[in-house]
Amino acid sequence: MRTYAGHSSAAASNALFRRNLAKGQTGLSVAFDLPTQTGYDPDAELARGEVGRVGVPISHLGDMRTLFDGIDLGLANTSMTINATAMWLLSLYVTVAREQGAPLAALAGTTQNDIVKEYLSRGTHIFPPGPSLRLTTDTIAWTVANCPKWNPVNICSYHLQEAGATPVQEVAFALATAIAVLDAVRDSGQLPPERFTQVAARISFFVNASVRFVEETAKMRAFGVLWAKLLTDRYEISDRSAKRFRYGVQVNSLGLTESQPENNVQRIVLEMLGVTLSRDARARAVQLPAWNEALGLPRPWDQQWSLRMQQVLAFESDLLDYPDLFEGSHVMTALVDDLVAGATAELDRVLGMGGVVAAVESGYLKSALVASLAERRGRMERGEDVVVGVNRFPETEPSPLVAAGAAAIEQIDPAVEAAAVESLAAWRASRDAGEVTATLDRLREVAGGAGNLMEATLDCVRAGVTTGEWAAVLREVFGEYRAPTGLTGAVSPTALAGAPGTALVAVRERVRRTAEELGAGRLRMLVGKPGLDGHSNGAEQIAVRARDAGFEVVYQGIRLTPAQIVAAAVEEDVDLVGLSVLSGSHLAAVASVLAGLRAEGLDDLPVVVGGIIPPEDALVLRASGVARVFTPKDFAITDVVDELVTVVREAHKLS
Repeated sequence: MRTYAGHSSAAASNALFRRNLAKGQTGLSVAFDLPTQTGYDPDAELARGEVGRVGVPISHLGDMRTLFDGIDLGLANTSMTINATAMWLLSLYVTVAREQGAPLAALAGTTQNDIVKEYLSRGTHIFPPGPSLRLTTDTIAWTVANCPKWNPVNICSYHLQEAGATPVQEVAFALATAIAVLDAVRDSGQLPPERFTQVAARISFFVNASVRFVEETAKMRAFGVLWAKLLTDRYEISDRSAKRFRYGVQVNSLGLTESQPENNVQRIVLEMLGVTLSRDARARAVQLPAWNEALGLPRPWDQQWSLRMQQVLAFESDLLDYPDLFEGSHVMTALVDDLVAGATAELDRVLGMGGVVAAVESGYLKSALVASLAERRGRMERGEDVVVGVNRFPETEPSPLVAAGAAAIEQIDPAVEAAAVESLAAWRASRDAGEVTATLDRLREVAGGAGNLMEATLDCVRAGVTTGEWAAVLREVFGEYRAPTGLTGAVSPTALAGAPGTALVAVRERVRRTAEELGAGRLRMLVGKPGLDGHSNGAEQIAVRARDAGFEVVYQGIRLTPAQIVAAAVEEDVDLVGLSVLSGSHLAAVASVLAGLRAEGLDDLPVVVGGIIPPEDALVLRASGVARVFTPKDFAITDVVDELVTVVREAHKLS
C-alpha cells in the first residue's frame, strides 16, 4: 500500500515518508522533481521554476542520504518513478543502502526504467532509443547479478492510457516494450542463457485503471494470459512463477475532475476495484491518487485519505476472503477473449514494423495515441461518455473541501529552489575535484564503448558527481532526442463529423473571416511547452482541434526554454501564443515568456495559458497580461478554440 510522494526537498520528503509509514503505509513510492527526472541540476536554466514542484530534487549522494535518513533500506520496499536517469538514482540508492550496512541481496523495490513510454506520453526522456535501451539493459543485468529481489524495470502502460490508449493499445504497446527490453538483455550477452528466466521473473508492470472497472478487470486478466503466452512461446520459459504477471497500479489521475472534485473519491474507489476484484489478476502494489490532484499538489491529509481507502478495502471488506470471483463467468471470459484477440493483432502490427523502437521512431505509436485521445475527447464533448459534474449534472452546492481556496493544495515555497541551488554549490565545493573528473572521464570512456555502465556510475556516485554532471557526460556521448509529436495525420473526430451547422464549422468560419479581416492567409498559433513538463496531451489536443478549425499551428514539442518559445513566435510571425504548463511552474515560466516577448517589441501579441492552475494564480497571470487562463474544467475543446479566435479579435480590436 503506497502513496506517490515527494516534494520541495529531501528533508521535507523524508518527514512525509516517515509520517506515511507511521499511518500504515507498507511501501514507499518516490516522486522525483522534473530536473532530477531529466538529468539537470537545480541551477540549470531549464530547471528554473521546476525545482521541488512535482517531486523531490535529488542532485547527489548527500540528498539521497537525507531522503532515506532513519529508514532501513534493508527492510524497505521502495518504488522509484524514474526512467531516463534510473541507473543514476538506483546507484544513489544502492550506495546509501551499503552505507547503512544493508546487504544488496535484501534490497527490494522497483525502478520504473521504461523509456519507451516517455517518448509517447510523459516526456522525461533524454537520449535516443538505442542508448536509452542500453541503459535499461545494463541496469537489468547488474541487478539480476547483484540485487536479485529488485525489479529493475517496470513496463509502464499507465501513461499510455492517459495519452489516449484504448485497452487493446495499452496491452499491445506495453508488451511490445517488454519484448524490446527482453530481447536487448538476451542479445547483450551479459548474462548466461540459464539466468534468463531470472530476468523474466524480475520484469514488472505498472498499469492504469479507469473508472470502467469491469473492463479494467478484463484487461488485467488479458494481460496475464498474453504475458504467460509470450514468455512461453518467444522465450521458452517454463517456470510458472517466472511467468506470473506482476504489476503495480496507480489508478487514473487523468479522470479526476476540477469540477465537483468531491466526486473523485468515489472514482478512485471504483478504479481500485478494477485491479483488486479478480484474485487471479490482482495488483501486487496499489497507489492511489488524492481527490484534489486536478487542483494541485496534494497535502499529507489528502494522501492519508487515499491510504485509508486501501486499508478499508483490505481490512474491513471481505474481498480478500474468497477465490477468484470471475472464474466461470461467461461475460468476463468473452471480454478477456476480445481483448486478447485485439491486443495480439496490434502487437503483431508493431512487431511487423520492426518492433517498438521502430514504431516510436516512425511516429506510428504517438500518432495512434493522439488520434485515440482525440476520439475519447470527442465522445466526452458530445456527451456520449458521461463525466458526472462536468458534462452531465453540473449543478452543484459549494464544496467545503475547496472553500479555503489555495489552502486546499500543498504550496511549494519559492525559496525551495534557491535553497537547493545554494546546497548544490556547497556540495560541489566539498568534493575532491580530481576524483570527480576521473570518474566522469571513466564514465565517458565506458559509454563510448560497449561495457556495462553501472559500475562506472556507482563510482561517480561515491565521488560526489551530481545528477546533471552524470547526465551531461551521457548527453555528450549519446546525444539528445526529440520524440515525434504525433500531430501529423492526427484528425479529431469532431473534424470528421464537421457537417454544416456543427460547432466546429462555425468556429472554422470565424477563423477564416478573422484571417481575411487581418489580411492574412491563415491565423497562426504557436503552442509552446516551457520548462521540463512533458505531459503534452492537452497541448496536442488543442493543437489538433485548432488545426481542424483552420489555424496554422506551430508546435515544436516539449521542453523548450522561454527564449526558444519567444524566438519561434518572432520567426513564425504568429497571431497567438498558447502556453501549456502542468507542473506548477506556470507563474515563473509565463513571466519569462512575457518578458521575452516584450523585449522583442511584441507587447500586443496575445498569450493564453492552460494547465493545473489555482484560481489565485489565474488572477496573477491575468494581471500580468495573459489574455485567458484555461484549466481542466474547460473540457470542451471546440469552445476553447472558439475563445482563442475571440482573443485574436480582441487583440486587433475587431468587433
